[in-house]
Amino acid sequence: MSFNPFSEKPKKPDTIFMDWKELAPTPYDKNEVSPYTKARIILMNGTEYEAVQFGHQSQRMICDNDLKREMAFVRKSEQQQQKKLASLKPVNETQLETTIAYEQLAVDLTAFMAQRSKDKNSKAALDFALLEDFDHLYRYADLLENDSDIHAEKLVGRYTEIMPGRPTIAHHRCPFDEIKKPVKAKTADFATMLDTHIITAAEQQTMNYYMNLGAFYKNDYGRKLYTEIGMVEEQHVTQYGSLIDPDMTMLESCLLHEYIECYLYYSMYQDESDEHVRQIWERCLEQEIVHLHKAVQLLQKYEKKDWQSVIPNNGEFPELIKLQSNIDYVRKVLARTVNNTADRESYTNIAKLPDNADFFKYQQKVNTRNPKNVISHKFTQDYMDRHGKDYRYEVKANPIKELRDRTNDNYQVGRVPQ
Repeated sequence: MSFNPFSEKPKKPDTIFMDWKELAPTPYDKNEVSPYTKARIILMNGTEYEAVQFGHQSQRMICDNDLKREMAFVRKSEQQQQKKLASLKPVNETQLETTIAYEQLAVDLTAFMAQRSKDKNSKAALDFALLEDFDHLYRYADLLENDSDIHAEKLVGRYTEIMPGRPTIAHHRCPFDEIKKPVKAKTADFATMLDTHIITAAEQQTMNYYMNLGAFYKNDYGRKLYTEIGMVEEQHVTQYGSLIDPDMTMLESCLLHEYIECYLYYSMYQDESDEHVRQIWERCLEQEIVHLHKAVQLLQKYEKKDWQSVIPNNGEFPELIKLQSNIDYVRKVLARTVNNTADRESYTNIAKLPDNADFFKYQQKVNTRNPKNVISHKFTQDYMDRHGKDYRYEVKANPIKELRDRTNDNYQVGRVPQ
């Protein structure tokens, strides 16, 4: 079903604000909710966070106070939406249970985007980070079972496998290698261009979640694991952020942000199985249509441009975002690219890097003389030693032979030339 938010008649601007009751919706039941409902909530919470952050950063570069006021008006509504979505999380869902949902979202959203990408550089970036988020899910799942005796396979609904990907210790790279070629908005496939913004916001939220909450975890193993994986998430935000077209003006970007929010809320509405949450998506879509039409007015007033100069396809949405199982695709990427690492604007098999590559220098710096002490490996190995084997959920053996051993955690795949 096609949908064009520019063709919709927006409600009056004062209808976008909510009272305190509407900002406190009934939380979902963590034992009954679909894992993809949780993933959709996390995705949209991150999207709203990006909208607020973008608005604040933009305001600091604007001299016109009337324009600042217009943006503040919309930003207040975005802030309310974020608070409403965050309130859907129940109080009895732990930090680590929520983390499992974050990583499942990262895996299945990235896999969806990679499969539809028509830009080889964007697809390569998505496939690359996919294997890293996949391994993070495995590390956190072992921590969850160890600390809470909860099997993460239940939390992910068995839609997403839980087993080693490219080992987390191999993710530590020189910052120079995270910068990629941007996807040009004027010439790129429309869905691919939107995806660069969506995945950046999603990974940014994960980065912020780990930055802010990692130090609050209840034991030293968990605190250190959040620190290590949080550093990798920062790399992902740098990688994906470098894909975003830097040539757009501030108000063009503002319009694009609002369009993407409309696109995502409509996608969530169409895909949602929980009627209570589905009504929230519908309400948020109505609000975003108001925001979008306000952005159209600001672009016309301050830059003398029509929205058609920014949004192609006459404004109609491309294929909608859909969260679903991607087990076969993840296995395919794992089998083909597990030994890849980032190499400036490209990706290279670790065996093809020169001995003096920045990757090896950085590994030596941060992992010191004994990589066995790096927490993502040390915790997993300690868990294996105590329990006899690791925790994992897999439909069949790992496609990488070196990652099948459940009693010895591999810390060389993707890091040491094989």
